[in-house]
Amino acid sequence: MTLEKNTPKMKPPTTFKEQVELYKRRKLHVENSENAENILQRVNYYRFSAYGLTLKNPHNKDEYANGASFHNMLSLYEFDRRLRLLLLGALETIEIAFRTHISYETAHKIGPTGYREKECFQNETYHRQSLRELDALIKKSRKSELFIEHHFQKYGGVFPIWVAIEVTSFGFLSKFYRNLHEDLKKHIARTYYNVPYKYIESWLQTLSNVRNICAHYGRLYNKYLTFKPKLFKEEASQLSNKRIFAAIYIIERLLTKTEGRRFITDLDALISEYEDTIDFAHIGFPPNWQELLETIYRQK
Repeated sequence: MTLEKNTPKMKPPTTFKEQVELYKRRKLHVENSENAENILQRVNYYRFSAYGLTLKNPHNKDEYANGASFHNMLSLYEFDRRLRLLLLGALETIEIAFRTHISYETAHKIGPTGYREKECFQNETYHRQSLRELDALIKKSRKSELFIEHHFQKYGGVFPIWVAIEVTSFGFLSKFYRNLHEDLKKHIARTYYNVPYKYIESWLQTLSNVRNICAHYGRLYNKYLTFKPKLFKEEASQLSNKRIFAAIYIIERLLTKTEGRRFITDLDALISEYEDTIDFAHIGFPPNWQELLETIYRQK
């Protein structure tokens, strides 16, 4: 294999042992070199090192701060992994609920196949694109989903919204809701969530992105949200919409009381286990984060 002449020169690959030695040279305390090598055999060095960014020496980014250790990085990695799993469970509940609410109200307001009519949506171009995306998803699911094949066989490939919605993603739901006519968006937002639809639009976009990060094992710790959720004035004065806590806050708002109680309990247990390791500023947790979530719970 020949490389292009203009290809920049890359660093040579390192062995697992060399990666551990590199950490040491950069003044990271490695408690057990053999164990560290074993970890790096399972977790890519480049991925793992991202959890050490907040442990760097502020005056020399090529070195780690005094007291920083491999164990610290591993704890941050494990915390982040478990936080993703916790959020995925809650986001699954929210996504399925939104599928239900959107398909139910759409079917009753504009008919079982009304979602295919451009008159029911605000932007014709977006609607046309969404139909192409939906048809592609249905076609892709035909071989793997018996209910899809059943509708092809029995109904000639005509799908009511409550069937079609089951092959969609969170991202599709977000875009579909955003393009619905305003009256229908208002109705869904008020009936099921008791908030103006503009907030639901924003929250769906934020949570869709967070869900994708979690599903693809991306990092939440020390990351800014790609889509910052719209917050009410009182909320915005107490918490930032830039970090993951903002997403956690709106997750709690969108869960039912029973679901919300379970979510708060599990989150509190996770935070308590890692509170000596994590820096709350890097996940956007305000000092009164428990009180904020409990207030939402009591208002349901």
